Amino acid sequence: MKGDRVEIVVDAGDTTRTYEVVASRAGRRVETAVRRGVVEVSEVTRSGTVVRTARFMANRVLALVEQPVPREHGSEKAGQTGRPLGEDPET
Repeated sequence: MKGDRVEIVVDAGDTTRTYEVVASRAGRRVETAVRRGVVEVSEVTRSGTVVRTARFMANRVLALVEQPVPREHGSEKAGQTGRPLGEDPET
C-alpha cells in the first residue's frame, strides 16, 4: 500500500547509516527477503514488477524496521455505519 516503508539501519564502520524504502504510489508494496547473506528490500507493483531494490550485506544490518501505514476498517472505508451485521438500525 502507498506509504508503507521499511527502514534499514546499517553498520558503516565507525557510524551507522539509515536507509528507507517507501511504497511511493498507490498499489505498490514493499517486500523484504534475506537470501545468501544479503538483505534485499524491494518496492513492487501490483503485478509483481520490481520498481527499485536496496541490497545490504546481512552481517552489516543492525535493524530492519517495517512500518505499515495504518489501515482503515472495511466499514469506514465503504462508508457504512459501522453496525454489526443483522442489527436493526431502529433499535
